[in-house]
Amino acid sequence: MSEGTGFELWDKPLFERGDKVVALRDVRNDGTYPGSQIGEFLIRRGEVGYVTQVGTYLNRFYVYAVDFLDSERLVGMRAHELERAEEDERRVS
Repeated sequence: MSEGTGFELWDKPLFERGDKVVALRDVRNDGTYPGSQIGEFLIRRGEVGYVTQVGTYLNRFYVYAVDFLDSERLVGMRAHELERAEEDERRVS
């Protein structure tokens, strides 16, 4: 499914609570993250985190609350911005 079409909620979430994931892109503060300047990097591509909650947005998309331990930040991310860390580790070995 492309990023802007369809309803993700018709399918099961790609990630579950406790899943170890990797950020596929840099994430900057769009003004909704407290305590950081607009445009400041919150998460860098390649950072590892753990899914703590699965929520929804606009009754259409899943949003995954990911706790990035190194950055000490809890950030909401969409499925296309994440991949399972275990899959990435298998490719390397």
